[in-house]
Amino acid sequence: MANVVVIGTQWGDEGKGKIVDLLAEFADVVVRFQGGANAGHTMVIKGEKIINHLVPSGILQNKFCILGNGMVVDPAVLLKEIDHLASKGIQTGPERIRISETAHLIMPYHRAIDLAREEKQGAQQIGTTGRGIGPAYEDKVGRRGIRFVDLIEPDTFGEKVQAALEEKNFLLTHYFGAESLEPGPIIAEYHGYAERLAPYVANVSVLIDEAARRKRKLLFEGSQGTHLDIDHGTYPYVTSSNTLAANACCGAGLGPQRLTHVIGIVKAYTTRVGRGPFLTELTDEIGNRLQEKGAEFGSTTGRRRRCGWLDAVLLRNAVRLNGVTGLAITKLDVLDGLDSLKICTGYECAGRPMADFPASLKVLERCRPVYETLPGWSEEISGVRSFRRLPKNVKGYLGRIEELTGTPIDIISVGPDRDQTIVLRNPYLPKRAAAKPPRAKKR
Repeated sequence: MANVVVIGTQWGDEGKGKIVDLLAEFADVVVRFQGGANAGHTMVIKGEKIINHLVPSGILQNKFCILGNGMVVDPAVLLKEIDHLASKGIQTGPERIRISETAHLIMPYHRAIDLAREEKQGAQQIGTTGRGIGPAYEDKVGRRGIRFVDLIEPDTFGEKVQAALEEKNFLLTHYFGAESLEPGPIIAEYHGYAERLAPYVANVSVLIDEAARRKRKLLFEGSQGTHLDIDHGTYPYVTSSNTLAANACCGAGLGPQRLTHVIGIVKAYTTRVGRGPFLTELTDEIGNRLQEKGAEFGSTTGRRRRCGWLDAVLLRNAVRLNGVTGLAITKLDVLDGLDSLKICTGYECAGRPMADFPASLKVLERCRPVYETLPGWSEEISGVRSFRRLPKNVKGYLGRIEELTGTPIDIISVGPDRDQTIVLRNPYLPKRAAAKPPRAKKR
């Protein structure tokens, strides 16, 4: 029985939504285990783009979907998303979606503090989405948060809002110079959310455990990417939660012995939204080409994504941190038409080689990427549906990625639609494995 975690290996926006949607066909339960509405999982179904921010991508496959305790949830955004999906004829009732009773709520003061903090930081902004994610996680670890179990208990909720606003209003008015918030409207607004969401709230750890004991196939999806992890990412230009595969257990309430596979999603090149180090970034014509052809705009913020060559140092770091068992390469078709491609195989710092990703941003600033050049391809691959029909140079590029990461490629995406995918190995169907991509020769 396979229980699979899907994670991003770069800085998010790797195409996790499409891969989760693909694998969800074979799963029974899909669990989102961290993050909030700062993530946007984009899927294209029969030419129609659907973006989920909170509801697991498996909802489009009519699977049982769970929002885990590791998430921070804005109930207004959640209800808007539920209603939008329902308008598309997708089942979104409690029989399809459950929310952890211990997941934390994003409150209006979280959003207000988030925006005020970014404005105050000026040029030193982190690049937050302004959705209140960071402040909500701060309250969680500071033991000041409000959970869904509190939301559905009116007296408890009102008391917690009153207590929170004493501190939050002081911070907003005296430090940020922003307007204060009144408790009454907030309590009334959230009581309305409670009425609608109460049937969805449950002890999801029990539900997940029961599914595992019944040999149901589980699929776990995170948000953002490995290098936005609060502990292991390019701190402080990171998100406020743990994005690694290991957090699937903590963020869902499941023992680690239940997990069998970790699929690492890799965009065929590298992108990043907002500030932070990016050694392989391209600010030239090729970078603009990748941005335009790949439609590289954040699904949540609409911000332009920075683009650059594939960074194998970054990937090796992600493979180690997550225990990746197989890779899924996305947006490979965006590289069509380039005469040559580069892969960063290592870093050089002060004339000395550096094989591993450094924690210090100051060290990283002094590093320079060491590139290996591979031949590109002129063929258009978006219509290819089997590995053997891929051009020789595409196979060489994929083989080199396998060699540099020490990890097999399981899935290849050659376009945004569901059917534009080549599955070499499906973790849920191990006996249907296809031919393995050939290893590239060292250059």
